[in-house]
Amino acid sequence: MKKVLLATGGGRGIGAATARLAAERGYAVCVNYLRDKTAADALAKEIGGIAVAADVSSEPDVVRLFATIDAKLGRITALVNNAGVVDQGARVEAITAARLQRMFGINVHGSFLCAREAIKRMSKRHGGPGGAIVNLSSVAAKLGGPGEYVDYAAAKGAIDTFTIGLAKELGSDGIRVNAVRPGIINTEIHASSGDPARLARIGATAPLGRYGEPEEVARAILWLLSDEASYTTGALLDISGGR
Repeated sequence: MKKVLLATGGGRGIGAATARLAAERGYAVCVNYLRDKTAADALAKEIGGIAVAADVSSEPDVVRLFATIDAKLGRITALVNNAGVVDQGARVEAITAARLQRMFGINVHGSFLCAREAIKRMSKRHGGPGGAIVNLSSVAAKLGGPGEYVDYAAAKGAIDTFTIGLAKELGSDGIRVNAVRPGIINTEIHASSGDPARLARIGATAPLGRYGEPEEVARAILWLLSDEASYTTGALLDISGGR
């Protein structure tokens, strides 16, 4: 069976590392992106996949994204819900409704919408062959993000619950659902938080004494997607250096 993978937010960071490793392991890969067409197109060319622009928080965009995959790559067998945003550090009393809408729209609604479309294609209930979904949560879901981004941590807590519930819902449909919870990883997301120095500062406090690399998360994601994890579903796997 042809293996087809969608990595949302796949143009950089953990998404890009996952796309590269998936291609090495025989997947046809769709790299989804929102703004950075140049990076996504370059990655797609490098790995022999396709790049598709779509805002995962927009239902019409998600429907179009999956229709494009259907037409160009075939039926999806693996989904990596990687697209996500953080914001500048703020206490809860300073968080606006607009920030919350963006935070939950991309980090939570986007994962639901993409999972919905993937299920329609993977589920044995709908004539599909089965498949696997890996959601990107964060160790922030258990740490809470106090004084910085309680909203982000809450969104990732929702992803944890979503993962557990969806895994139970889809077990009989031949779809496994798991999540990885990265800690401090060497990606561009830290600059967007307004504190680029936090990568080294907080990474040094992990029991392993360093921050992680995107490839270390990608390897865990590909394991969860693989047959080696055939009896693993509903798991929340921390890739956090012990935090």
